[in-house]
Amino acid sequence: MPEIPNSRIRKLRTWIPGKRSSELIGVDENQNQITLIDLASNDYLDLARHPLLIEAAKKILETDGVGSGGSRFITGSRNIHQRLETKLAEWLDREIVLLYPSGFQANLAAVLALADRHTPVICDRLIHHSLLVGIKASGAKLIRFKHNNLSELERLLKKSRQRNPQKKPLVITESLFSMEGTTAPIKEISKLCIKYDSKLLIDEAHAFGVMGPEGRGESFGLKEPISIISGTFGKAFGSGGAFLATDKITGENLIQNCGAFRYTTALAPPLCASALAALNLIESNPNWGSELKEKSIALRDRLSQIGWQRPSGEGPIISIILGSDKLAMDYQNKLEAQGLLTVAIRPPTVPEGKSRLRLVIRRNTTVQVFERLFKVLKNK
Repeated sequence: MPEIPNSRIRKLRTWIPGKRSSELIGVDENQNQITLIDLASNDYLDLARHPLLIEAAKKILETDGVGSGGSRFITGSRNIHQRLETKLAEWLDREIVLLYPSGFQANLAAVLALADRHTPVICDRLIHHSLLVGIKASGAKLIRFKHNNLSELERLLKKSRQRNPQKKPLVITESLFSMEGTTAPIKEISKLCIKYDSKLLIDEAHAFGVMGPEGRGESFGLKEPISIISGTFGKAFGSGGAFLATDKITGENLIQNCGAFRYTTALAPPLCASALAALNLIESNPNWGSELKEKSIALRDRLSQIGWQRPSGEGPIISIILGSDKLAMDYQNKLEAQGLLTVAIRPPTVPEGKSRLRLVIRRNTTVQVFERLFKVLKNK
């Protein structure tokens, strides 16, 4: 195996939740206890420790236990699985929703359901690793287009249809990109897929709950040509597990033929219960996503005002490109010294020369926290 440079060695750090939902307690390099404000996790809506989610999980623990004990086809199906799937399908206006233990697993299943070794798969260059693993497992031909570049996507679609008119290409993109903070032009991509009779898979993992109409995702309201939407409960929903939302025919194919669904222990009932509680909260607070978007745009504006290049996007992920591994780590350490937890993202997670700070804005992030952040970032 190739040797990993010291600047890219990742270290596991253990955290204990603090008194407030935004606080994490850990130790520094000198083993001193530190309390930091979390600006790194994907708990965008501060729901992971919400009393209603905890109460929902406790209630199911008492009746259904901790784990499901089997796959959905053996003994793993519970009423709470069906309740969550039904409610989510209604909320997203999709015919069927299927639950998976993780987003990685759901993405594998989605790609394998839509592609085989004869399928041209045309994907955004920055899609998640799980989707790339799925493409490799399918044996499909991988074709990549520049990030959010519609003209290149159209050129590749046109070329693919001319080369093999009998085989529908599969286009894959994310709606909110986890390391860039950018949002894909889903409507325009959908139009191109319709024009060239192509299938479309959208990973809504980071947008689900916070982006699009009432937090229902950037693809909400679009049916054709979207074949499958992938989403997770481990981010804005503050729980765990994932789902695929699709039409009845594709859903039945997933149930009958998808190994990632058939041969895995069903999602733990307490996670289903907390995800359902989160869904009810988000549905009851339809402005949460738009309010978070406004806060995120304001922070980008402020960064621009103090001399940084304005980060792309409008969502709660804010990516500050620094270039070198060392500079990214230096800023991580400076912010930690001010009581703020951010993470330096380095290759291979991002391209060479694109090391960065990844900031995450949460619903309850205060103005005071922002001021502490700007105090450090002002001194470039």
